[in-house]
Amino acid sequence: MNGLRLAGLKLDIVGESGVKPILRGVDLQVGPGVVQGLAGESGSGKTMTGLAVMGLQPPGAVRRGHIWLDDTDLVRLTPRQLNQLRGPRLAMVFQDPSTSLHPQLTVGVQLTDHMRHHLRINRAEARDRALAGLNRVGISGGAEVLARYPHEFSGGQRQRVAIAIALACQPQVVIMDEPTTALDVTVQAGVLALVRDLVDADGLAVLFITHDLGVMSAIADNVAVMKDGVVVEDGPRQQVLVEPQHSYTKELLAALPGGANGLTSRDDLARLADGGTR
Repeated sequence: MNGLRLAGLKLDIVGESGVKPILRGVDLQVGPGVVQGLAGESGSGKTMTGLAVMGLQPPGAVRRGHIWLDDTDLVRLTPRQLNQLRGPRLAMVFQDPSTSLHPQLTVGVQLTDHMRHHLRINRAEARDRALAGLNRVGISGGAEVLARYPHEFSGGQRQRVAIAIALACQPQVVIMDEPTTALDVTVQAGVLALVRDLVDADGLAVLFITHDLGVMSAIADNVAVMKDGVVVEDGPRQQVLVEPQHSYTKELLAALPGGANGLTSRDDLARLADGGTR
């Protein structure tokens, strides 16, 4: 299967106090056109999984096991080789666009420099692609938009800009780490609907990381539940969220307002998105 596959992924933080295991053998796969959810409480290892895939683990961290991007094992690559894959084949959208976007660079610069570096295209072509990319994620306005700075956009718009940057070089796999946590409900729904549309249209493979099973139920095709650095349950959304097998998954569902009845359906997502700013 093309896409992303994690096999026995381990990650340890090595420091003065010794070795602290963070990931203890993660097995997971994300195919084209699929949103693979990864859920768990804070400290479960879900965000570190995404960072490990990108090669952005903290200093002192040691990865073991395998991270296959098609037939390339990312764990075996040098930092230089991995950097060449970020953008054209692998990208990440972070939780807070206020910190992931550079506050002193215009949106146009952040989009076009990204493409010119990875795709080796000229300034005019990069500008045209930037405008098309922003329009595709629901931000129009022509050249005026490219001249604006991140703080001149709303929170939902900034996250859309971050998604446009992640998709600018047409990667195969996108890691999304809590991309809607900082947004209000209607804006959140719009961003989720956008992601779902892009996955369905382009065949993207998306690893969607969140602690919110309500969000997960609205967007994911498959759901993996992580606890203490391992995946304890993984399967189709309906199976995991409606008929959970592991006690920890049952605990997470029970913690939702209204229990499993608090999950958000695809129809709910479309209704919320159409009723608010998308």
